[in-house]
Amino acid sequence: MAERRRIIEGTWNCTSCGAKNIPARHKNCPSCNNPRELTGKESEFDFGDVDAASGRSTREGVTDEQALDLAGAGEDWFCAYCGASNRGDAKACRQCSAERGSDAKAARIADLSPQPPPKPAPKPSNWKKIALIVAGVLGSCCFGTCAIGAWGNLTHDFKGEVTATSWRRAVVQERFLPEARTGWRDELSTTAPRMPVNGAGEVPGVTNIRDCVSRQRGTRRVADGTERVCRTKTRKVACGTEEKCRRRDKGNGFAEEICHDETKYCNESYEDCQTETRYRNEPVYSQQCTYDTYAWKQVDQRELKGTEDAPRWPELTAGTNERVRREESYRVSVRYDDDGVKEHVVEPTREDEFLGWKKGQGVTLTVTNLGKVEKAIRR
Repeated sequence: MAERRRIIEGTWNCTSCGAKNIPARHKNCPSCNNPRELTGKESEFDFGDVDAASGRSTREGVTDEQALDLAGAGEDWFCAYCGASNRGDAKACRQCSAERGSDAKAARIADLSPQPPPKPAPKPSNWKKIALIVAGVLGSCCFGTCAIGAWGNLTHDFKGEVTATSWRRAVVQERFLPEARTGWRDELSTTAPRMPVNGAGEVPGVTNIRDCVSRQRGTRRVADGTERVCRTKTRKVACGTEEKCRRRDKGNGFAEEICHDETKYCNESYEDCQTETRYRNEPVYSQQCTYDTYAWKQVDQRELKGTEDAPRWPELTAGTNERVRREESYRVSVRYDDDGVKEHVVEPTREDEFLGWKKGQGVTLTVTNLGKVEKAIRR
């Protein structure tokens, strides 16, 4: 596409008198007549802002012949003797008439051209400041959490007393009895049962498989023709043109702006339709049968409870094809004073452990600051 070019004139600031926004065509300050010198500020031109979308300069281009002639004279050079700036096509310095020799812009002479002041040390960026603040907050939180955790785990010993003991024992009698069950025919294999000996070694068995009927066992997906399925998608499409510009500094206070039109792309929604296989759920059937087997079933249970007496087992024995299963639990209640009367329960797992606890017996409890009883020891 065709290019469009224009010349943008920059501005500079005089460091001698403080005049601002001096057009680049002026090699001397209009206020104090000092020549523009090769210094950090006077050597830099401001070409104005650009549009964020197109890059086009917000400053108007120059059209007068004088400015265009200066822009086309080439990059400015600075006199190595007096430091004054000159047109790029000048053969001698306009300030001191010295012939053009080495350019002070390429090799500065310290005693003729003042050096730019040193750049100040960079200040921490905002994100670094934020990072430091966040780190400090997190550090405080972590320290606080760790401190609370450490305080909560500190323990103290308290004196307590056993206020009550209790026990429970039960005997459950089970018998190996026949029963009818159902199962899927392909999972059943005829097996002879075996009766238990002394309550062990039994085999349930599978016998007398009968009364098989067809029942739904599950479902499966099967193809059922096709259907047209549409989905909304997005794509990039050409939607006209847009101007894009770039600037090239000519080194003499002017910049050349080159603009051209580029294809603009926009998001477009569209329907993407395809023919896909349609599926339906179809029931799956199998043969479900009744069969005979054996299983342990509870036929009796006897229970005894007590407090301060010795634990005893209920009288219940196993007969033919039977077994007994025993259950037991123990409980010791302890009272102690920790800024108020509190209760703690000890649950021994064995009879000999339980028998060591007696009502009225002294107990030393180790308790954390958070109120958790770590251990209780008889005194």
